[in-house]
Amino acid sequence: MEFTKGHGTGNDFVLLPDPDGQLDLTPELVAALCDRRRGIGADGVLRVVRAAKHPDGAGQAGEAEWFMDYWNADGSFAEMCGNGSRVFVRYLVDNGLVTPTGAALPVATRAGVVRALIEGDTVAVEMRRPRLYDDSTATLGGRALPGTAVDVGNPHLVCVLPADLELGALDLTTAPGFDPAVFPSGVNVEFIVAGEPVDGVDEHTLMRVYERGSAETMSCGTGACAVAAVALRDAGRGTGVVAVDVPGGRVTVTVTDDSCWLAGPALLVATGEVDLDALPTTA
Repeated sequence: MEFTKGHGTGNDFVLLPDPDGQLDLTPELVAALCDRRRGIGADGVLRVVRAAKHPDGAGQAGEAEWFMDYWNADGSFAEMCGNGSRVFVRYLVDNGLVTPTGAALPVATRAGVVRALIEGDTVAVEMRRPRLYDDSTATLGGRALPGTAVDVGNPHLVCVLPADLELGALDLTTAPGFDPAVFPSGVNVEFIVAGEPVDGVDEHTLMRVYERGSAETMSCGTGACAVAAVALRDAGRGTGVVAVDVPGGRVTVTVTDDSCWLAGPALLVATGEVDLDALPTTA
C-alpha cells in the first residue's frame, strides 16, 4: 500500500491515496498503521478519496471534489480534524490533484465543507465558528478542573488551569475523566494557560490536549480553535486573533463573526510503501 507521511505542528498523519474508494480500510488496519513501534506511526489516517466515491462525502460532491476520510489512531472515526485538513490540502496541491488559483480550495469532511488557502509552507483552513454551549468538568489526577464545552464540528472541553497547576507538569499519559452526559461520543480535552503578549495578535495562549482516540498529541487544530474562542470570551471579545502555542509549534486562529480560520505550517515528510503482511493486526 502506498502512503505519505505528513504533519501540522507535530500533529502527524498517514495519508493513503484512494481516489476511487477501493481500499478495504478497517479499524484494525488503521490502528496498525498508526502503531509507532510496529507500524508507520501517526495520530491518525487521512484517506484521500473523491467525495463522490465515499458514502460520507457523496452529498458534498457538488461543492468539493475531494473528501477527507479521517480516522483516529485507535481506528475510530472523527467528524473533523483541523490540522489534518491542512495536511490533506498540502497533499492535494503537492500531488497535482488540485490547482491553486488564489481562491479558497474546498474539501469535504464529516463536519461539512472546509475551505483552504495556501501561502508557502502555511496552510489556512476556514471552519465553522466555535460554539460555546455548556460548562463541564475534566478530572485529572483525582482533581476536578472546570471547563467550557465547545463545538467545532467535533466536541471539546477547554479547561483554564488554576495558578497552582503548571501546564508542563500535567500527566496526560491517561485519559482525563469527563461527563458522558455532556459528551456522549467522547471529547477532546484542552488544558490552557495565558501566554506573554505577542505582537500582531489579540491574545496568546499555551495549550496541551488529550485527543479522544489518539491520546496526547503535539497539536490539535480544532482544539486550538476551541481554545481561541474561550480565550477571546474571557478577554471580553467576540472576535479576534489568537496565537496558540502547542508542544509542536504555533498556530494562529482568527475568529470572525461567522467562521474560524486556522493557520500554520503543513508539511509532507516522506512517501513510500507499507507491507500489509508485516503489520501485526493484518497478518
